[in-house]
Amino acid sequence: MLNRKLLVTSALPYANGPIHLGHLVEYIQTDIWVRFQKQCGHQCYYVCADDTHGTPIMLRANKEGISPEELIAKVWGQHFADFAEFGVAFDNYHSTHSEENRVFSSLIYTRLRDAGHISSRTITQAYDPVKEMFLPDRFIKGECPKCGAKDQYGDSCEACGATYSPTELKNAVSVISGEKPIEKESVHYFFNLADFTDMLTKWTTAGHLQPEVSNKLAEWLDSGLQQWDISRDAPYFGFEIPDAPGKYFYVWLDAPIGYMASFKNLCDKQGLDFNEFWAKNSDAELYHFIGKDIIYFHALFWPAMLHGAHLRTPTAIFAHGFLTVNGEKMSKSRGTFITARTYLEHLNPEYLRYYFAAKLSAGVDDIDLNFDDFSQRVNSDLVGKVVNIASRCSGFIAKRFAGLLSATCSEPALFADFINANETIAGFYEAREFGKAMREIMALADKANQYIDEKKPWLLAKEEGKDKELHDVCSMGINLFRLLAVYLKPVLPVLATEAESFLNIGPQAWIAGIEPLLNHQINGFKPLMTRVDADKITAIVEASKENLEKTVDKPKVKQFELIAGTIDFDDFAKLDLRIAKIIKADHVDGSDKLLQLTVDIGDETRTIFSGIKSAYQPEDLEGRLTLVIANLAPRKMRFGVSEGMVLAAGPGGQAIWLLSPDDGAVAGLRVK
Repeated sequence: MLNRKLLVTSALPYANGPIHLGHLVEYIQTDIWVRFQKQCGHQCYYVCADDTHGTPIMLRANKEGISPEELIAKVWGQHFADFAEFGVAFDNYHSTHSEENRVFSSLIYTRLRDAGHISSRTITQAYDPVKEMFLPDRFIKGECPKCGAKDQYGDSCEACGATYSPTELKNAVSVISGEKPIEKESVHYFFNLADFTDMLTKWTTAGHLQPEVSNKLAEWLDSGLQQWDISRDAPYFGFEIPDAPGKYFYVWLDAPIGYMASFKNLCDKQGLDFNEFWAKNSDAELYHFIGKDIIYFHALFWPAMLHGAHLRTPTAIFAHGFLTVNGEKMSKSRGTFITARTYLEHLNPEYLRYYFAAKLSAGVDDIDLNFDDFSQRVNSDLVGKVVNIASRCSGFIAKRFAGLLSATCSEPALFADFINANETIAGFYEAREFGKAMREIMALADKANQYIDEKKPWLLAKEEGKDKELHDVCSMGINLFRLLAVYLKPVLPVLATEAESFLNIGPQAWIAGIEPLLNHQINGFKPLMTRVDADKITAIVEASKENLEKTVDKPKVKQFELIAGTIDFDDFAKLDLRIAKIIKADHVDGSDKLLQLTVDIGDETRTIFSGIKSAYQPEDLEGRLTLVIANLAPRKMRFGVSEGMVLAAGPGGQAIWLLSPDDGAVAGLRVK
């Protein structure tokens, strides 16, 4: 569709700490999607802001001996710098503590109030008698009423997962003063969310959400929507409610309104029409990228607030999963994270952009940053495949042909293959299936390298009378590299810009209709990306040791150890079992037991090392189907990385049988 108008946002980072790698999953995902839209020529704006209100901000500022305004200004600068260095290109990065946000928060509240969707009543809350303030749940700690675990927050237990009210905690104390909280009454204001049950039931099933998110919301809707407490008592850093002196908007009311405020700030700077994007009858597209932990606020409260205030609702909300590092949970509340700044001090940010892209899909599954896999993917894909093409060909062009590309395209069919892939790759970008897009692009890179390997320009350069062929081959390689750089531009904007400089061309739009560079002068080649230095990964881990969860004391089950007892169905359901076709099988040098299998699992190919050499010869396996576990964490071996597990049975030796539908051993399974 041509001439699309899009407004895109990411969730607002809280101004109470640094950006960490878990945050960056979302901002990099959003930035890739926005860059793709802009590369396709659409009118697309990407806005965000720091989320700056609430009790934690007030308390941290007090602890540092500065005002909340000074604190949020300092943190804003840190956040903005980190995002900029990771290539996250906001069109506007604002703050929720802004006049625009105050105006819109008051506007939405008064419209909801006047329509009868706001009510008030007296409630009882925990109160710190020393600090003379009401306590949010997370500012109360005690012993879990269910399992007895100590040092648990006032809303849920991190040991057993139980949820409860703060009054149920045993031996509860205020996190701020250490005193035992007392109960105190206060008048609070509520948004009557249940007024919008019918509207939300229709909206959440109308294609605005991912299917798994829509299904989860259906559970909440079926159980009945409750009133939402939108007020907090002084002292509180935020906006005072217009008709309620001493009462403040809860941070989660004005935080999503920050999307509107940031865009209004951009409109005022650039002369854009705000209503063109936010009016109830707007034909613009509005997209929110968020983490799965804040779906409730964005997919229920937010569209209800907008609808009740006679404003447009989002076109779609895209949720993503969490990030783990080397299989370990990241927890901001416990301080277990690698900060963006620590990463930036040691590694190229585009490594991480590519790695996240290679792992991201349109779903809400968690992704893992495995540093062995990270190094292997970057070194193999970006350095070994993509950049290597330019490196292999540019020297000959510079030395033998004065930097001038051939006047003819020697392989028009190959060039056309690369061009014709654009619709598939564009479709994956549009659908946020970035992992699939990267696999398509790397398949093209493999094809380009295969072409160069077959033509062997290093041999052509030594033969008399082969200058024309050498010129054509290397020029073709440069042209294929150019197309790869265009395809990767949303993910690797710096590499793409440097490639454009090397190619002596302007900024590249999306690839459809691009013609080969013929009789064209290029510039000298400079290394565009270097291999991941293992020492730098070690340095990141060392610098983050205070934050990374310790795993040395955790017992580990051997990968192939039989586990006694039973598992429940939920454990079994976690296995992603696929029928895979064995495309290639090879001996593994230095191993008496392993075969290296290349398998097609339906949507990608994987390398799996399997200990079945005693029973099978490689030539007996190629073309066979077998059963594999596709979601087993990659395992680093001295021979390479194994990306799954082939299932087999038998006592061992020559008596090992692949679980294969070829033999009727697997019933009821089919190729996905």
